[in-house]
Amino acid sequence: MVVVPQGGSGGATCGATGCLVDLNGGCPADLKVVGAGGAAVACKSACGAYGRPEDCCSGDHNTPATCQPSASSQYFKNACPRAYSYAYDDATSTFTCTSGTASYLITFCPSISSLKSSVSGTNPSPGTASGQPLINDTVSFAGAQGGNPYLYSSASSAPGRLALAASALTWLCLAPRHRPRL
Repeated sequence: MVVVPQGGSGGATCGATGCLVDLNGGCPADLKVVGAGGAAVACKSACGAYGRPEDCCSGDHNTPATCQPSASSQYFKNACPRAYSYAYDDATSTFTCTSGTASYLITFCPSISSLKSSVSGTNPSPGTASGQPLINDTVSFAGAQGGNPYLYSSASSAPGRLALAASALTWLCLAPRHRPRL
C-alpha cells in the first residue's frame, strides 16, 4: 500500500509513504502464517507470535523509552522503512501535511508504473528492500469528494495526517494490543 499526498505542504514530512514489497515470502519462520496450500499467507508481528510485554509494548515496556524495536520488527522496518514496524516507531514513520487542503491518493498493491505517475513531484518516494518481490496488481482509492466516497477517483478531500491511512493501518496490523476489543 502506498499513500501519496496530492497538494499540501510540509517538505519531507509531507511525502509519500507505504510499503511496496510482499513480506510473506521472506517472512521469518517463527512469524510465518501458512495457508492450507502450504504457502505463506501472512507474517505476524513479534507481539502476535510471542505475546511478550517487550514485543507488545505493554506492562513495563509501555513507553517509547522502554519499548525498543525487536529483531522481528527490524525485518519489517528493513523491507518498508517508511511504515510502522512497532508501536513506538514514530520517528521514521509519521508524516504530516500542514496544509488544510491536502488530498491523498491511496494505492493498494501498487505497480511500479502507477507509482511513477502518482509519486512524481512528491518527496521522498517509499522505500523498497532488496530481495523482496514487488507487488504488481494495482487498486486505488482516492477517498471522498464533497463527503461522498468515490472509488478510482483522482483526488481526495480528506485533509489531515498522512499517517492516518498508511501508518495507522500498518501499526494496527503489527501491534495487536492496539486492536479494539470485542
